[in-house]
Amino acid sequence: MELLPAGWREAVAGYVDPARVAELAAFVDAEYQGGPCFPPLEDLFSAYRLCAPEACRVLILGQDPYHKAGQAHGLSFSVRPGVSVPPSLRNVYKELAADLGVPPSRSGDLTGWAAQGVLLLNAVLTVRAGTPGSHANHGWEDFTDATIRALNDRAERVVFLLWGGYARKKSALITNPTHVVLEAGHPSPMNPRGFLGTRPFSATNKALADAGLTPIDWSRL
Repeated sequence: MELLPAGWREAVAGYVDPARVAELAAFVDAEYQGGPCFPPLEDLFSAYRLCAPEACRVLILGQDPYHKAGQAHGLSFSVRPGVSVPPSLRNVYKELAADLGVPPSRSGDLTGWAAQGVLLLNAVLTVRAGTPGSHANHGWEDFTDATIRALNDRAERVVFLLWGGYARKKSALITNPTHVVLEAGHPSPMNPRGFLGTRPFSATNKALADAGLTPIDWSRL
């Protein structure tokens, strides 16, 4: 928790079990000492560092980090500058182009979205190299659910983009009618239906504008 920015530590404190967090910390420490894991520890809370709780206007929920070397840097769907754009993100860019006319970026780095108040959160924040899902069910889900609950209790609108069956289950945590939940299929090419054509970016900006909030400039990549 000492790596988590202070604003977020305060925001989630009432929603987490300290004993469970301690168990998670011990597990993560042992995994990183035992072999390569991603993202690098200095990037573990990049999503939180780049998007303070009071600045958060949008949450895009992923499942767990990319498991190949050099890809994950703490933001869901995003990869480091210079890394090839992964297939799911290519579909996100394809939909962005169809929705708002933004040409697909050659970069998969979504830091420009995070800097505008888009929390690019994975439900599980770490992974063992080459083993997708390896850090699931060890406590990260409780921690990231706490993040969603904290945002749910905010008075100012947050738009939650839940893509795919796993993310859509989290809609049960969002009970405040101030907020807007936009669900769609996962953008993975393995899921040929349910994402393309859903126009999530224009819908997000409309929901923000309806609440008197500044829309996201999705072309800032």
